[in-house]
Amino acid sequence: MGKTVPTEVQKSAAESMASSLGSIAGVSAEVSERASGTSPRNVVSVECKQENWRALAETLCDDHGVDHCSMITGIHWPEGAPEKNWEVVYHFLRTAIKDPPVTEGMVEPLIVDPNTVRGEQVPLEIEVRVPIPETREPSVASVQDIWVGADWNEKETWDLVGIDFEDHIGMRRVLQPHETPAGFHPLQKQHKLRYHDFEEMYDDVQGFLRKPVDSGKIK
Repeated sequence: MGKTVPTEVQKSAAESMASSLGSIAGVSAEVSERASGTSPRNVVSVECKQENWRALAETLCDDHGVDHCSMITGIHWPEGAPEKNWEVVYHFLRTAIKDPPVTEGMVEPLIVDPNTVRGEQVPLEIEVRVPIPETREPSVASVQDIWVGADWNEKETWDLVGIDFEDHIGMRRVLQPHETPAGFHPLQKQHKLRYHDFEEMYDDVQGFLRKPVDSGKIK
């Protein structure tokens, strides 16, 4: 028995999802083939307008069985077009694993013949890009309540990039010190980090906890 879903079955499932998602207002979707090792895989690549993101997220979960948020990445594009100065990239999985048996507190594996899976049983990767227009306060709707995996990822994205997630409960610093000044997010491109042996100094906000050896250095 093979250990992977046949490529043609996975591609068909990905195309079906992309077609359905593409009918949602503000959403465009396509299937892109990517390689990992010896087996190509088909990924559903989606671009969604900021104001349509929450509706798309609910559709992914409720109608397409997307059950895991594996990563969220925030990007600052100050040199980009006005309609895309910021971007949030979400990585999701449809694992197709539902209610595995539990014996004495241990989850038992579900052994399924991958040649027999069809429709929502087919595991898929989904990548969603949400561009954000030029603004000093970038934000998108939180999906913390839909996927538990989004909780930490939204915190990390806000902490490092400064993109806020509306209605996220318990937002806080998770990588930067808790006493880091408000407004400091190190992956925003206007900040000029100085590393040892470089002559470029911190921006003012990055003078936070400046080391004595930096005193007198020019920006």
